[in-house]
Amino acid sequence: MTKSSFGSKKGPAINDRISAKSVRVISEKGEMLGVLETNRALKMAFDEGLDLVEVSPNASPPVCKIIDYGKYRYQIQKKQAEAKKKQKTFEVKEVKLRPGIEDHDYGVKLKSIQRFLSEGDKVKITLRFKGREMAYHQRGMDVLKKLESEIEPLAKIEQVPTLEGKHMIMVVAPR
Repeated sequence: MTKSSFGSKKGPAINDRISAKSVRVISEKGEMLGVLETNRALKMAFDEGLDLVEVSPNASPPVCKIIDYGKYRYQIQKKQAEAKKKQKTFEVKEVKLRPGIEDHDYGVKLKSIQRFLSEGDKVKITLRFKGREMAYHQRGMDVLKKLESEIEPLAKIEQVPTLEGKHMIMVVAPR
């Protein structure tokens, strides 16, 4: 047998692709017609000008419904689109700082963070240490604490400042 004679991976098995010998059949109106041989169920579907669609292949026997397959696919696509529309998406923006950052540069980074938060994005704040700066972790922690106090009305801390190698990382999310 060829691979196409079985149900495809993209959707439910329909009509001749249903491999079970007998199936539990549900009519277009939702009425239970009982357990029938697959050939008989297919004949019933074709007599009505509809398709036999396997809606629950793991049941014993598999459950099939007599419906218009094109309409069924359209309804599934609509449900998926509606679910996708309700899903909230956001990006994680990254702002990089240094422990010895000057006031003006700090102000520019602060404005960027505030803008990202107001747009609804999370912000990953990375403070990078170079060379001998590694000995002054407290200086970096002070910069992040100052930043945290200034963005506190806009954001909640999702990940407290942690040291990972040469980087101190903090993640904030909009309130």
